[in-house]
Amino acid sequence: MAIDRNNLDESVNPGTDFYQFANGGWIKNNPLPAEFGRYGSFDALAEENNGKVRLLVEELAASESKKGSLYQKVGDFYKTGMGVIRRDELGIQPLQILLDQVDQISNKEGLKNLLIIWQSINIQTLFSFYGIPDKKNSEMVIASLSQGGLGLTDVDYYLSEDDRSISIRNEYINYISRILELSGIPDESAQSKAKEIIKFETRLAKASMTRLERRDPYKVYNKMSTEELVELCPEINWRDLFNKLNLNDLQEINVSQPFFFKEFGKMISEMDISIWKTWLHWTIINNNSEFLSSDFINANFEFYGTFLSGKNKLLPLWKRVLASSNSALGEAIGELYVAKYFPPQAKIKMLTLVNNLKLSLEGRIQNLEWMSDSTKVKALEKLDSMIVKIGYPDKWRNYNLLEIGNSSFFENVKSASLFNYLFNINKIGKPVDKGEWGMSPQTVNAYYNPSGNEIVFPAAILQPPFFFQDGDDAVNYGAIGMVIGHEMTHGFDDQGRNYDKNGNLTNWWSDEDADRFKIQTQLIINQFNQFTILNDVKADGELTLGENIADLGGLNVAFTALRKAWEANPPENSLEGFTPTQRFFLSYAHVWANNITKEEMLRRTKEDVHSLGHLRVNGPLQQMNQFAEAFGVKQGEPMTISEERRANIW
Repeated sequence: MAIDRNNLDESVNPGTDFYQFANGGWIKNNPLPAEFGRYGSFDALAEENNGKVRLLVEELAASESKKGSLYQKVGDFYKTGMGVIRRDELGIQPLQILLDQVDQISNKEGLKNLLIIWQSINIQTLFSFYGIPDKKNSEMVIASLSQGGLGLTDVDYYLSEDDRSISIRNEYINYISRILELSGIPDESAQSKAKEIIKFETRLAKASMTRLERRDPYKVYNKMSTEELVELCPEINWRDLFNKLNLNDLQEINVSQPFFFKEFGKMISEMDISIWKTWLHWTIINNNSEFLSSDFINANFEFYGTFLSGKNKLLPLWKRVLASSNSALGEAIGELYVAKYFPPQAKIKMLTLVNNLKLSLEGRIQNLEWMSDSTKVKALEKLDSMIVKIGYPDKWRNYNLLEIGNSSFFENVKSASLFNYLFNINKIGKPVDKGEWGMSPQTVNAYYNPSGNEIVFPAAILQPPFFFQDGDDAVNYGAIGMVIGHEMTHGFDDQGRNYDKNGNLTNWWSDEDADRFKIQTQLIINQFNQFTILNDVKADGELTLGENIADLGGLNVAFTALRKAWEANPPENSLEGFTPTQRFFLSYAHVWANNITKEEMLRRTKEDVHSLGHLRVNGPLQQMNQFAEAFGVKQGEPMTISEERRANIW
């Protein structure tokens, strides 16, 4: 049943809190599982889908497949991960070679050499090195460097003096100490070393860009020559790294955060070698703790899972190993998943929906009052050029060179990690493969890629509550239709609007249009900044701006497309007691139904560019007359805001 009254709380006035009206029953009937910090209808679909993927991989793990086949690689990877007794026997032993390499460092040259050696085999500690489409030449892959090195999940946790950040730092010190003790360092020494480590990482944090800064594509685009990189950070032998990765002729590179690389170079010169060794010892264990024995896994979960997110129980082993399998062998598993679970007719119906949504957005752009005709022409060209990918890639990835054995989970993880890393590095300096996907087909999600100007919908999201093969138009446009519109709108949000029809970072707007756009987006920032999360903590309207624009834009585009669809296929006046328009908004709201811990609410407010679920419903709907009319919302009620506070963007 697409609209189930058991999911509603009809004691709540839709004009007071539509999220609670639409989802109160679901929230009551689906209490938060102990292993989740947040559990919603989105997660319920992911869980159901995980069950399908589990059946596939467990069948392969239990069978004898030909050595070197996809079946063997997927099966053995999963089987070794499930071998928890063997993992507990090994303890920290899988990391011992790396820890010994740290112990053998005797001077700064040894430190520099080890950093390069590790980076060349994808043991990334201080920074990330990878290939990515050049933001200003989207046809080519450029080498890129980005900041790293932080064990806490947000820069502000190191620097802010609010009570929560101080509490997080104190608990982080305890966690570091616990991990060091498990690795064989005595208690008193572990405590002092933990304080050294957080001091070290705080200096890195001070040199790092915040999440908000990193949302500006111009701030993270700093192309320079190899010679300029060497001048910026001479403490690292960059040419040696590039040579080790067969990039001998590398001429240019994008350094996302130049100040960070300049600063950590100074840290190499200025800080005592013992501090560096302590930090490397810690970070190599922390980065790999989930692949070690149960004591390391549990310590990691107590901090990142329980303390930061409010989870009370570790995910079952099979779910954790399945997640690692999907990360390591995403398209290999995806190929098997599609063959068994993805019906061809779903792709056909999706193409029709996408085309209708494109026509809807086209019409809305043409009718914008705040945008000039010259900019509209370019916006429409971008929309027309937008590539659509549905279900799965046209060409599957080749895993022939990946070696997976049946004896060690950690070795399999390391082998797959290096294989995927070199696959990426090998793209540098070459044309972008437009057929590649950034998500595997079994992923319950979707995305817009600005450099490719493409929207992508993996097979797994094309299921209820997003997509009902036999559902009425109102339900499908409210759910998957809105998702389509959402991803399209990302091409025109505060980040996506900076890329042209070819995916190049360039200003194709007139100054006047850009100013008028910012006036509209400021209204959304103001609206979300006023939402209270807990106590005195407010939502962050700037951090979540792109997603909030896409939610509002996606709803408007989907609803406009739905009205057009009704012209050809008039809806029934009432189904399950609701009008077609009401069903559209109920379907949308149900996508974001969830239960969530207080800790997870605070963590996501600080770290997530998406608003919390209840705000993703109530926020954009406050802006829409169509919603107010459908549910009889009166002026002055919380679910509508005055005209001067409404944003008219897409």
